Amino acid sequence: PTHWSKEVENAYRFQLAGYRDETEYKALRKVAQIDKWPDSGFVKKLQRRKDGYFYYFDKERECPDKEINKCKIYSY
Repeated sequence: PTHWSKEVENAYRFQLAGYRDETEYKALRKVAQIDKWPDSGFVKKLQRRKDGYFYYFDKERECPDKEINKCKIYSY
């Protein structure tokens, strides 16, 4: 991606925690629901892949402009 969007923001959060996307997170962590902020729809909390600790994310945008091009959007 070349510009920020909600899809890029959530992809950034999953990839920061060590996952490709929401599908992989749900499959590996055996969860049906992911905590999301009700107003923005952004991911609220993710368990890190490496050590099981949690990342807690803000309601606002966290993906800096310089990281946008490093995010990958996967399609199945």
